[in-house]
Amino acid sequence: MKYLLLAALMIAGTYAVAQKRYTVTTDEKTGFYVFKGPITFRDLTGEKTFTWFNESMQDYKPDYSDLRFLTDRLGNYDMVIFMGTWCDDSHYLIPKLYALLKKLNYPIAKIPMYGVDRDKNTNGDEKERYKITKVPTIILYREGREIGRITESVAQSIEHDLSDIIATDKQ
Repeated sequence: MKYLLLAALMIAGTYAVAQKRYTVTTDEKTGFYVFKGPITFRDLTGEKTFTWFNESMQDYKPDYSDLRFLTDRLGNYDMVIFMGTWCDDSHYLIPKLYALLKKLNYPIAKIPMYGVDRDKNTNGDEKERYKITKVPTIILYREGREIGRITESVAQSIEHDLSDIIATDKQ
């Protein structure tokens, strides 16, 4: 009986781990899948229909001076990302951010990232907690304090805008 209970718990645990943390629906306007809730870059790269991810990432060539600036600094910051898998701005910016983070050896696995629907809702209270009104939104934190955010688009490039946020941080 003890072994039967242990086997049942192991099967239940495996099933729970295999379940997605996000829901998937189809956007009525674009036909794209809408990932809503906590997601990872692996979720995005693993979805075969998200051809936009690899295409946008491959086109990305970061500015060398901004890359050098971020190399020693970005690791001192945490970030939270909000994106819409249905959103053209997210299709453009988030793959470039991923490519940049990989180049900088940033600990990608520790980044909380949320997929949102057109109303910017996740499966929790993150919209209100982080005051999300547009996507993508990339928020930088240092020691639990928001330093700055990139919302919807960049002024110059992802690496330059991140560099600007960090350069204005009064450490």
